[in-house]
Amino acid sequence: MRKFALALSLMIPVLSVAQTCHDANASFVAMAEDESFVNAHELPAVNDEDYRGGIIFFDTDGERARGYKVDAREETDKWILIFHEWWGMNPNIIRETQDLCEHLGVNVLAIDLYDGQIATTREEASALMQGANPERIQAIIDGAFDYIGESARVGTIGWCFGGGWSLQAALIGSNQVDACVMYYGMPESDVERLSTLNAPVLGIFANQDQWINPDVVADFESNMDSAGEELTVYSYDAQHAFANPSNEGVYNEEAARDAREKAYDFFRENLL
Repeated sequence: MRKFALALSLMIPVLSVAQTCHDANASFVAMAEDESFVNAHELPAVNDEDYRGGIIFFDTDGERARGYKVDAREETDKWILIFHEWWGMNPNIIRETQDLCEHLGVNVLAIDLYDGQIATTREEASALMQGANPERIQAIIDGAFDYIGESARVGTIGWCFGGGWSLQAALIGSNQVDACVMYYGMPESDVERLSTLNAPVLGIFANQDQWINPDVVADFESNMDSAGEELTVYSYDAQHAFANPSNEGVYNEEAARDAREKAYDFFRENLL
C-alpha cells in the first residue's frame, strides 16, 4: 500500500503527513466536543431506498475496510471517492453516491471511515467523530486507492468531517487526483503540504457557519495562494450542513441546489 511503500524510503515525510492528519482530526474532535455544534445537527431524516449499488470490501493494513460502490453504466477509468459526514455512511451518503454516478457517468465509491458504525443520534455522531483514528483513516484511504487501481483518474468530495478528509485524500492520492470538492470541512493549514496538491480544489462554505467560519475560509484562501495552488470558493448565506437534506433544521434547498450544480460542473471540467 502506498503509505507503507513510501515509509520505507521517505520515513520523515510520512511521519509529517501523519502528524498533519492528526492536527486536522484534532480540529474536528474539538468541534464534536462543542455542545452548540452537536445541537446544530438535526437527526437524519433520509429513508432507505432501493439503489443499484452495493457494499464492497477492500484490504487495508491487515484489516478489511468497507465502502458503497456504484459502477458507471459504461466502462470508465473515472472515479469519485465520497467522504461521509459525522453520521457515518448512512442513507444520505448512499443517495449522494447514486446521484453522482447517474449525473456524471463515473464509478463512485463512498468510503466508510467508521468501519461499519453509523450514528442515529447526535451523541453517537459526536462520539464517533471524536473517536476516529487518523492512522486508520489514512490506511482506509490508501486501501481505497489500491482498490480502484493505479490507472484510475479520481475526484474527491465530502461534507463537514468528510469535507476535511476529501482534501486530505486529494493530498494522499497525489497525481491520481484531478479534482477535489470540499463542503464546509476543516482545511489543511500547512502550506508546504498544500503545495503538493496535484488537483484544483472547490471549497463550498457557509457564511453563517460558526466553526468553519469566514475567517477559517480566508486563511485557507491565503494558504492556498501561498502554496501556488488553485482554489475556487463559493460561500453561501447559510448555516453549517446547509446542503444535507436530512438536516431539516438548516437545509437550504436553493443554496444546496446551486452548490450541487457548481460541484458537478467542477467535476465535468476537471475530471471528465
